[in-house]
Amino acid sequence: MKFMSQTLYDFSVNDNANNSVSLEKYRGKTLLIVNTASRCGFTYQYEGLQKLYDKYSERGLIVITVPSNDFNQELKTEAAVQDFCEINYNLNLPMTTITSVKGRAAHPFFQWMKKEYVYTPRWNFYKVLLDPEGNLVETYNSITKPTSPKITSKIEQFLL
Repeated sequence: MKFMSQTLYDFSVNDNANNSVSLEKYRGKTLLIVNTASRCGFTYQYEGLQKLYDKYSERGLIVITVPSNDFNQELKTEAAVQDFCEINYNLNLPMTTITSVKGRAAHPFFQWMKKEYVYTPRWNFYKVLLDPEGNLVETYNSITKPTSPKITSKIEQFLL
């Protein structure tokens, strides 16, 4: 698969209702894309992701969660994931369908991240921060909490 001149905005994801959403929709926004899993020791980070979204969404931050079973810790269906997130974390931020984030089956966005930035999530709750032009700002591992100054200071540089 060739990625000549591809940008973030060339990709689409399926939301948790399985509707295709072009990432072009988020041009001009700061994006934090996080691969997640409902049965992971880092699942509590959903709370921090929602806090970020609540605090900064009106200023241009979009947080997209990407449930993935690549590490064998996700529920079986999108409905189960959505119910889990709503009941336990009152989550209302954008969420994709259960999506592969590594290996040959990885979503094209994650394949692009690997090719362009040598980035592949090594566990659940890895985070990718992209600026309003779609450029990679930084990546964060599972240990970095969503509301940590390490992340928020970078986000604030790009907000309206």
